[in-house]
Amino acid sequence: MRHITLVRHGQASFLEADYDRLCANGEAQARLLGKYWLRRGMIFHDAYTGPRFRQQETARIVAEVFRHAGHSFPEIAVMSEFDEYQAEAVMRICLPQLKEVDSRIRELSSAYESAEPGDRRRTFQKLFEAVTGKWVAGETAADGIESWHEFCLRVERGLVQVMRGVTPAASAVIFTSAGPIGAAVRRALHLSPEDTLQMSWMSRNASFSEFRASGERLTLSAFNAHPHLDEDSMLTYW
Repeated sequence: MRHITLVRHGQASFLEADYDRLCANGEAQARLLGKYWLRRGMIFHDAYTGPRFRQQETARIVAEVFRHAGHSFPEIAVMSEFDEYQAEAVMRICLPQLKEVDSRIRELSSAYESAEPGDRRRTFQKLFEAVTGKWVAGETAADGIESWHEFCLRVERGLVQVMRGVTPAASAVIFTSAGPIGAAVRRALHLSPEDTLQMSWMSRNASFSEFRASGERLTLSAFNAHPHLDEDSMLTYW
């Protein structure tokens, strides 16, 4: 039986010019995760990350914590299969379409555009979830980009590669994003597209989900665990 852990990246630079960077809080979350695993005596035989900077930086910080404490951490392999879905493109393409035909989307968009700085995260998240939900349900199209179904299949291909590459009784860790974690849960629990998306919203930054793999069978054993994040300021979703 193989043990595979999927980690969501630390908090990124939400609503900044470059989202794909860890903010100071995200870096702290990654260090806390590394220290927690050290205390627990965790050993990983293989490590992977998606191609995004926020994913790779989370992996780098955790590895650094291990190595500075004199413990080994495997070399980290980058796998494009664990990239996030193209959320920015979905918003750019689908939002104008939906504003033309959907009054709720128009209201959510207007609320975000007029929001005070303190409310921008909350109002954007509501708009983002509504637009993405329509896209996943097939109620709007984003031509020229990977579909939700294609995204889930891509993540599953990556998981199968990892499952085949990990020797029996070995452990692998994958640093990725909320979408791929949802896709992994989908494979384990046979979820619908809508339920898969809902699961992805629940992943906190720097949380981890654990799976057992036997052959190509994947079983979920823990989801969205964050015992290392014991302060309210560390409990984020962005």
